[in-house]
Amino acid sequence: MKPPYELNANILELISSIAEMIGEVNANFLNKQSPTLRKQNKIKTIQSSLQIEGNTLSEEQITALIENKKVIGPQKDILEVLNAIKVYDNLQSFKSTSEKDFLSAHKILMQSLIEQPGKYRTKGVGIVKGSEVAHVAPPAANVAFVMKDLFGYLKSNELHLIKSCVFHYEMEFIHPFMDGNGRMGRLWQTIILMEKYPFFEFLPFETLISKNQKDYYSVLAVCDKAGNSTLFIEYMLGIIKRALSELLSFNNRTMKEIDRIEYFLNLSSEEFSRKDYMNVFKDISTATASRDLKKAVALNLISKQGENNKTLYKKVDF
Repeated sequence: MKPPYELNANILELISSIAEMIGEVNANFLNKQSPTLRKQNKIKTIQSSLQIEGNTLSEEQITALIENKKVIGPQKDILEVLNAIKVYDNLQSFKSTSEKDFLSAHKILMQSLIEQPGKYRTKGVGIVKGSEVAHVAPPAANVAFVMKDLFGYLKSNELHLIKSCVFHYEMEFIHPFMDGNGRMGRLWQTIILMEKYPFFEFLPFETLISKNQKDYYSVLAVCDKAGNSTLFIEYMLGIIKRALSELLSFNNRTMKEIDRIEYFLNLSSEEFSRKDYMNVFKDISTATASRDLKKAVALNLISKQGENNKTLYKKVDF
């Protein structure tokens, strides 16, 4: 069964805007970020998604854990991050329409944090806000059936942008696990999106949710009362649009020279000029471009041939 929602004028306008932005991302090669930027965005994603759930570790501490360094902090928080790193390192191995993969991801994410990770709950569960019960999830006996229906919906011809938002909301409503539902909802939305648009693997929209957690939970609550996910679709599409806007307005001057070099070498042909380099980084000066290329030569990443206007550069094969 198709989950209840309506595609109103605001949603259609957001989809149109996002589609234009995706085209611009692809046209500007921002879908092929450098390894350095990919690592930074993965750290932001993990930190933001776990922070929403109360994790206290900073981006610096998460970076240290990724680099196999020791970190001082609550053991539960450290374990949550280590588990998340394992999942986000292997995002491409999960298929969005596979319920088996969904359960496997939860098992990795919640390993040693709860009993029976990777299995649906067998007890009733409710969400309490203050002294009031904010949400009562469907009975445990129904979870397997409604989740099977939800994965059936993922195989429909609906737009990936819509499916990702609907799945996120419906999964939160069903609350299929005793714990880890929030982080799984955000994780699986990313996986649904990146199957159609691979760069979503490195677009940390969770950061925007983390900055406005009250809005996130408020929209979920309103949708619960309305009995459909329409408002949540609008909310999440707005978050995605803002994340894309931040990516597109990214000022190249904020990148370190090594980031620009790595980024360019992922895109460039075997032989290129300084002008080719500046065509990618339109906001940098000629002097900055020359310094970048000089640095790349010193690092033995590229070789230099010719002088002045006839200078050409070539990637160094390792």
